[in-house]
Amino acid sequence: MKIAIQFAMPAEFHALPGMRDLQPFETLSGVPFFQAAPDILAACGGVGKVNAAMTAQILCRRFRADLVLNAGVAGCFTDLPVGTPVIVSDFVQHDVDTTAVGDPIGLVSTVNQVSFPTWEPERCRGLLRSLGVTAETGRAATGDWFAVRGARAEWIRDTFRPVLAEMEGGAVAQVCLRNGVRCVALKSVSDHLFSLSQADEYFDFGQALENLGRIVLPFAQALRAEL
Repeated sequence: MKIAIQFAMPAEFHALPGMRDLQPFETLSGVPFFQAAPDILAACGGVGKVNAAMTAQILCRRFRADLVLNAGVAGCFTDLPVGTPVIVSDFVQHDVDTTAVGDPIGLVSTVNQVSFPTWEPERCRGLLRSLGVTAETGRAATGDWFAVRGARAEWIRDTFRPVLAEMEGGAVAQVCLRNGVRCVALKSVSDHLFSLSQADEYFDFGQALENLGRIVLPFAQALRAEL
């Protein structure tokens, strides 16, 4: 059983203990791939949906991952404290809009889905609990837009009812679906969209990274043992 952890930013990967000086064993299409532990790969794919999709496809096809764990920090629509771990239950893509031809908002063509469920979120939450970590669960809204307070954030909140906003996970889940690979997502709350201090929170999200880095690898190892 091979687990692949997919990050967007190097800072998220470097938050894992002992990983800052680890060198990639291979770089493909500009994406570095690391051996984080036996049968556990890690990649820093870059920010945004295209980078995320490309990296996930490489993990699924080139490295034949059995499960992709998308891990990173995320903005929050609610009042969960900074650093709160969240197991994503499903992803929507808020920037997909073909309503002009009669589709529901957020419908992704070809797969014809709005919601992209992750693999057994409550089971994953239980695995974290067995590691002494209390996590929340909820939907995440993905899009190529850094979510900030305003009318668009309000529209996303009211339309999709997500807990989190981020920029990669929906693309990862879509690629995993098409490859028949399990997808799990673990996010750490970094900032609050409707807070007047959102910018200060985001640019000083050490607590979010610390909490993420402490649990990602043990969680990946627990997933490998579970499967």
